[in-house]
Amino acid sequence: MKYLVRDKLLAIGDDYWIEDEDGRHAFLVDGKALRLRDTLELEDPDGRVLITLRERLFGGLGLPGLRDAMTLERDGKRLAVIRRKRLSLLRNHFRVTMSEGTELDVSGRVLDREFKVEYEGELLALVSRQWYRVRETYAVDVVREEADAALMVAVAVCVIRMAEREREASGADGE
Repeated sequence: MKYLVRDKLLAIGDDYWIEDEDGRHAFLVDGKALRLRDTLELEDPDGRVLITLRERLFGGLGLPGLRDAMTLERDGKRLAVIRRKRLSLLRNHFRVTMSEGTELDVSGRVLDREFKVEYEGELLALVSRQWYRVRETYAVDVVREEADAALMVAVAVCVIRMAEREREASGADGE
């Protein structure tokens, strides 16, 4: 199942719908404004919070520009932590450590919205702009039927946000 995400609507404080490939509302992203750290909530169409995305600050120091991870929570409990994979030859390589200890691997051209999410070498989701001609839009294609669609969308939103913040902090225009 493919989910359509519009990039330009990812600002904190903004709310926007992510639609499925048939144009139906699948998830509402609720950007929580006026918080010390960035917080987004991914809700179902009935308003139930499925996953909360929180930006963690480096070492808990709260220093601007030193964001090292994003935490995903479900029902008030940590679901996963997303970090850039430090010992990788690929610049756009992230690790998603699930609360039970398993890891998902995210790699590809994150800033170009062309990357994949894998578990032990098996493709779970593919993120791409190639399916849509609409500018500022990409799709999260959850290819494994049993994969958690809300989690795959949340991972995509988080790694893009982290890569963009890194680019802003370094002052670079490209990857």
